Amino acid sequence: MAGDWSVRGITRRLFPLLVALTLLELLGGLTLDGFEATLTRYPSLLVLVPVTIGTAGNLGSVLSARLSTAFHLGLLAFEPTDERLGGNAIATLLLAVTVFPLVGAGAWAITWATGTATLPARTVVAVALLSGVVLSVLAVVVTVVTAYGAYRLEADPDDVVIPVVTNVCDVLGVLVLFGAVRVVVG
Repeated sequence: MAGDWSVRGITRRLFPLLVALTLLELLGGLTLDGFEATLTRYPSLLVLVPVTIGTAGNLGSVLSARLSTAFHLGLLAFEPTDERLGGNAIATLLLAVTVFPLVGAGAWAITWATGTATLPARTVVAVALLSGVVLSVLAVVVTVVTAYGAYRLEADPDDVVIPVVTNVCDVLGVLVLFGAVRVVVG
């Protein structure tokens, strides 16, 4: 791991990564712009966008923090048989299965309360659940691959993994949410 903990050292290591992640976020924004008509037609989906993206990023961040801590303590082995790695991944997926239906119900309730609900509650919950499950699987994969990459490159996972996971989950969140909309809503 890099041992230069000065502001200059941290900036030198992270600046290129942050520039690349900024460009990736632009891709997510451009993709979101392409779905403007769908979002204005179905306000419940508009409410889902930031919550879905944020929740996926949060799940990935929690997993990232847990893996980084285990890595620093020397308790993490990047092997398929590692119970700590597998247990954290399964916990992330189970959390997604419980949280995302609530997110969908909340999005529908907000639009119902404002008189703008155009989709049935079960449809919004189904979109949220489908996108949440897919996103949580992708968040686990991105987190494990990024943590392993940081380990192999001798980078501090605390500096690398959470920024990468949250930014990638933002972009994947937009893509997966609208993929789920196409599957569930049509």
